[in-house]
Amino acid sequence: MMATLSISAYLARALADRLMAERERWILWLPVGIGLGVAWYFALYTEPPAWAGAAATTLFVTASLLARHRAIAPLVCLAALSVALGFTAAQFRTARVAAPILAREIGPVPVTGRVLGVDRLEKGVRVLLTELSIPRLAADATPGMVRIRLRDAAQAASPGERIRVKAVLAPPGAPVAPGAHDFARTAFFAGIGGNGYAVGQVERVEPVPVGEWADAMAAVERFRLRMSDRINSLIGGSEGRVIDALMTGEQTGIPEHVMNDFRVSGLAHLLSISGLHVSLVAGLIFVPVRALLALIEPVALNWAIKKIAAVAAMAGTVCYMLLVGSPVPTERSVLMTGLALGAILMDRNPFSMRLIAFAATVLLLKEPESLLGASFQMSFGAVTALIAAYEVISPAWRRLRLNRGPFGRAMLQIAGIVVTSVVASLATTPFSMFHFQQIQYYGVLSNMIAVPVTSFWVMPLCLISYLAMPFGLDQPFLVLVGWGATAILETARLTAALPGASQLIEAMPALALPLVALGGCWLTLWRRRWRLLGVPIILGALLTAAFHDPPDILVDEEGKLMAVRDADGGLSLSSRIAGRFDASIWLRRDGRLEGGVWPREGKGAGGLLDCDRSGCLYRAKGRTVALARVRQALTEDCGVADVVISADPAPRACSAKLVVDLWRLRREGAHQIWLSPGAMRVATVAAERGDRPWTKPSHDKGLARQPD
Repeated sequence: MMATLSISAYLARALADRLMAERERWILWLPVGIGLGVAWYFALYTEPPAWAGAAATTLFVTASLLARHRAIAPLVCLAALSVALGFTAAQFRTARVAAPILAREIGPVPVTGRVLGVDRLEKGVRVLLTELSIPRLAADATPGMVRIRLRDAAQAASPGERIRVKAVLAPPGAPVAPGAHDFARTAFFAGIGGNGYAVGQVERVEPVPVGEWADAMAAVERFRLRMSDRINSLIGGSEGRVIDALMTGEQTGIPEHVMNDFRVSGLAHLLSISGLHVSLVAGLIFVPVRALLALIEPVALNWAIKKIAAVAAMAGTVCYMLLVGSPVPTERSVLMTGLALGAILMDRNPFSMRLIAFAATVLLLKEPESLLGASFQMSFGAVTALIAAYEVISPAWRRLRLNRGPFGRAMLQIAGIVVTSVVASLATTPFSMFHFQQIQYYGVLSNMIAVPVTSFWVMPLCLISYLAMPFGLDQPFLVLVGWGATAILETARLTAALPGASQLIEAMPALALPLVALGGCWLTLWRRRWRLLGVPIILGALLTAAFHDPPDILVDEEGKLMAVRDADGGLSLSSRIAGRFDASIWLRRDGRLEGGVWPREGKGAGGLLDCDRSGCLYRAKGRTVALARVRQALTEDCGVADVVISADPAPRACSAKLVVDLWRLRREGAHQIWLSPGAMRVATVAAERGDRPWTKPSHDKGLARQPD
């Protein structure tokens, strides 16, 4: 007993000594604590009381003040306070964005609304409508915004117009499987309460308002659309779509095979307007402005030209954000870049870990839900890893640069690109594995080619094209941009075609993500050797994938699509037509691109399935599962099977140990089932999501029955 106490006391003292030695790095853990509070809020099964976050924050503020003269107690209290702040911020954000969500599918029904945005798709067009009026839907049940896909791209209205179109609307989609992406949660925080498709022609109800400041954003959207039309008319093809993505933020029109090449080659980040593009814009404005001002002797001698250039770069990045549609990743990048430029104004180092911590803190308090997205995790992971790496290697790097000739410095520049690509790739790979179930093996190679082309050719010419476009002088510059886009496209295509360019993996357990984040923070935020303890934590998180236990049976939320584990360990699907989107996600989360299909009659799934026109029997792991195709088969299935699955209601007297029928699917959503001779395990979307604001549709008050 005494030995145990001595060891505990020694470990506690050693920990306290190391913490005190790293005192200047404590502040870097503030966003980590806030992130833990945000993650705690979103992990809850039910919505906490409205006062919970504020009460916890008040409690720990008081405790911090009372313990301020003690040794380690203030640190503990402040850590708890940061968690409470994150929890409170998430609560407040949820309450602030809450808006009605459609309770169920309705329509066809006339939908009247003002066009807020237009997305050009590879085939067709999609509009975002606000200020909605939907007959027979009460005002308190009408969503703030809906997104509707139009039948014909020629019908696309201009942002600011008020239109009417007959459409079928449905609530935002729930996850297609437990653990999959929650589309409804994303839509909730974007203020979108329904999605749908048009079944009639678009009718212009009211033209675009003229001369109203309130319509400024609609004017920007119209300018973006005109710019997109010009780019695609001058360049066209995949090159035009890529340039469109870089100059207007419009990715939806890029062909799927091109997007797949970018994903497999590790270049997809070039199409998402984020940190790389915004920092390039800032640099491409900052450097020339400062250089030009330096040429004017009175200005250079009497004015703070570095700070003037920083202000110009700030303005330029904000304009760029507006031109690309102000998506959330771009807003986040503009904020981070603005903080870096602000550091220049205050004569501080713009590339410091404290600046990144401050940016993360601001973003988490402003948009706590961004913590759950791959964009936030990958961008901050990459930037934090790069700054931590260069904190370590910078002294040696400066020594290497001494007394180097032009050739030696050029080689060091190339080495810098390699190091940057390797560090960024290593930092983002765990998040890519978790969110996209994919590893890109040649990402460093492709980025070494495509990133310099983007940085030194494409983006400078894009900025010149912006300036030349109002005067009609942009065509030669856009043509040159097209050459750069061709180089990027070819790099993506050739890299994706290399043997073993990428590998799909099975979905990782939920525990892997927080372990990766904790290990990464421990490795990058501390300075002393104990930081290396973060490496085994990250490796342990990645190794959890080896213990993943894939389900034996999957059922979608309507029972129209099912899948079973075949004799070879793959997935065999009930249909190639029904639920194709759900099937693609199931297969990807299983680490596959293709799966088998059940036979109409006979044996399937490597002999584990026995099908006829009324349904299939699946026998595996000592269990018999009835997968009914018609309602008439349920009576017999209930008498012979351990598990009965059907898109129809099952008889009340069904004696099967587990029944998954229409009513259960409506209550609990998509199912995953693990078979065993003993107790079977079931996971459902409803059980995982819990009872949260984004899972609750608005009530049906005032909603008359709509035609089916």
